[in-house]
Amino acid sequence: MAEIKAADGALLYGKVLTPAGVVEHGVIAVAEGLIQYAGEAAWLPAAYEHWEAATHEPKGLLIPGFVDVHVHGGAGYDFMYSDAAALDTITRFHASQGTTSMLATTMTAAKEDIDRVLAEVDAYRAAEGGMPYAKLAGVHLEGPFISQRWPGAQNPEHIVPASIPWLEEWEDRYPGMIRQVTLAPEREGALEAIGWLRRHGITAALGHTDASFEQVIAAADAGLNQAVHMFNAMTPLHHRKPGTAGAVMFDARIRAEIIADGIHVHPAAISIVTRLKNKQNLLLITDAMSATGLSDGEYAIGDLPVIVSGGIATLKEHPESLAGSTLTMIRGFRYLVEEVGLSLLEASQAASLTPALSLGMERSIGSIEAGKQADILLLDDSLNLRGVWIGGQKLESDCE
Repeated sequence: MAEIKAADGALLYGKVLTPAGVVEHGVIAVAEGLIQYAGEAAWLPAAYEHWEAATHEPKGLLIPGFVDVHVHGGAGYDFMYSDAAALDTITRFHASQGTTSMLATTMTAAKEDIDRVLAEVDAYRAAEGGMPYAKLAGVHLEGPFISQRWPGAQNPEHIVPASIPWLEEWEDRYPGMIRQVTLAPEREGALEAIGWLRRHGITAALGHTDASFEQVIAAADAGLNQAVHMFNAMTPLHHRKPGTAGAVMFDARIRAEIIADGIHVHPAAISIVTRLKNKQNLLLITDAMSATGLSDGEYAIGDLPVIVSGGIATLKEHPESLAGSTLTMIRGFRYLVEEVGLSLLEASQAASLTPALSLGMERSIGSIEAGKQADILLLDDSLNLRGVWIGGQKLESDCE
């Protein structure tokens, strides 16, 4: 590697959350978009000592940027109806909330509508100048291969059995674009689709499912390795019929996504899941919809009308059904620490490193370590967001 000039590097001082824990008097050396050093300030290599200090001790806590694998939109826009300007708006908003990488998540929709999302995201990722805000690591298809009995806020008119020909067509047209597919494992063709997904390095996730405990275990045998929005839109735990929820908690092969907003899941239930899942099996997600970041009112998720009241999104025609969330990753992170009782390291694992593992990107993002992308957040003592760096570039917009 060529020598990095002092003018090209920057130092971030403060408490630093590393995979080994919090370094109280720490520093991160950043250059060429990468972390060059992270650790004790007293041990900073001489080569970096004269770099410009972007933050000075004691500014706060430096943690890795958040990775959200399940997010439908924000700031008034939905990934299902987006163009380059909309994608800029969504990714800029979520970057201001600490998300540095994310998956554009679709809804159960007609195939041509999903085709359009894939095309838009592909063009956006390939555009000259790159992605200026939170990086779109790819697409998460939430449906349309789900259960008619558990549609939630998905349009049941577009639910279809799992289709390997569709998956093959999408993978041929947009290689590596699809990073996660949510389906109901009990449905026709699902086990074969799960096998196909895993052979192609794509996360196979259960969700919106009526699966029994036994069907979920069979799906895990076929390669199923994740569950979306734990406890929501799945068969619940019963002591004689453990159901989908029981199978996910039982089987260490399946990671669990959690919406930590105090609305979708009680903090005690989140705490139970964290005790059953190891440090690499829990993912914080937002499931954020277009109203996230805006005031109460009438919106839509996909093609379904939504009412947001008190920050809670429900279907207009079925107010008993939650319709995504208005959660942000920084609020979810705080909730895990303050309400559920996770340590900073545990919460960061769920918000950053485990999602990176789910994407197969743990070597480049998800933790503060030398050689990884300089995706870094600065928090104050109350865990409020005070600064965001993506690829070493400071986000010039208001945080939170």
